[in-house]
Amino acid sequence: MRQEEIILETENAKVRIIEMSTNTVSQWHHHTELTDDCFCLLGEIKVHTKNPNNTVILKPGERHTINTGIVHCIENATRSKAKFLLIQGTGKYDFIVS
Repeated sequence: MRQEEIILETENAKVRIIEMSTNTVSQWHHHTELTDDCFCLLGEIKVHTKNPNNTVILKPGERHTINTGIVHCIENATRSKAKFLLIQGTGKYDFIVS
C-alpha cells in the first residue's frame, strides 16, 4: 500500500511525499522527460535501476537522483513504513511501465 501527499504540481514539475507500507515496491518504470530526486525521510528505501543495474539504499537525510530514461523502481527496505520526498522535473510528467 502506498499513500502520497502532493506538495506541488505544475506543467513541468511534481513534488510529493510518498509513504510506503511494509513490503511495498513500485512498478518498474521510466520517464521520458523527468529526472527523479528521491530524499529519504523515514525508514529506508531501495532505489533499483536497470541499465545500469544498481541498487542504492537511502536512509533519512540521504538523496539519490534517477536520470531521465533510466528504468527504475523504489522499494520499502524496512519492516515498517517508509517515507520519501520525490521531486520530479523539469518536463511533462509521464510514467511508462517497463
